[in-house]
Amino acid sequence: MKNVITTEGLNLTFQTNDGPVHALSDVNLEVGQGDFVSFIGPSGCGKTTFLRVIADLEKPTGGSISVNGMTPEQARRERAYGYVFQAASLLPWRTIEKNVALPLEIMGLSSTEQKERTSRVLELVDLAGFGKKYPWQLSGGMQQRASIARALAFDADLLLMDEPFGALDEIVRDHLNEQLLKLWDRTNKTICFVTHSIPEAVYLSTRIVVMSPRPGRVTDVIESTLPKERPLEIRESKEFLEIAHRVREGLRAGHSYDE
Repeated sequence: MKNVITTEGLNLTFQTNDGPVHALSDVNLEVGQGDFVSFIGPSGCGKTTFLRVIADLEKPTGGSISVNGMTPEQARRERAYGYVFQAASLLPWRTIEKNVALPLEIMGLSSTEQKERTSRVLELVDLAGFGKKYPWQLSGGMQQRASIARALAFDADLLLMDEPFGALDEIVRDHLNEQLLKLWDRTNKTICFVTHSIPEAVYLSTRIVVMSPRPGRVTDVIESTLPKERPLEIRESKEFLEIAHRVREGLRAGHSYDE
């Protein structure tokens, strides 16, 4: 299995008026093709910053990173990833299908190709039949699924997701977690997923990366032993609770290490 993301000694320091802010420190990590990797840690630990480095939205100040064997800048230019933000960020004056098609328009694809791709990804996220609706006519969960469809429209092998379900209520979040696992199974994408939720991280992931408070370090990488088929009830199993306990202990160890 080839690595989609490889970092060695990755560091990032922001220069501010109040002095330097060390966001990431000596991050060494490999993400393999087809992995579902969740990043979890306290607020401000660098989870989102790390995702933004992968996407070439932030530049590291030390170490190295490759994305599909390229620099993040090359990967961005090659449109090697899709990015799902915390908020759906849909344009209210465009229909759902026009929102999903926006990056395809920018890429200069023909209207026929745009329609084909848009129809395909809307079906993938169970929004077939909602393409003519406007964002304000959809629930928060449906809007976020439309945002995922827009990221999938690139048909990139890598999907970066920054707390996409954090603002949703628990019932909707559970439903979207189930749908995301099915989507991952159908598409075999590599997914990097940022979350604050231990149950969400354990339920979704093949690997869980536990990060310390700033400066963000990787304190543990936990390989999931859960089967690929995961009904929600698996969260009550002994195996699930043991993995969740290890994540919790890793977060506590990171805090004590920081002190």
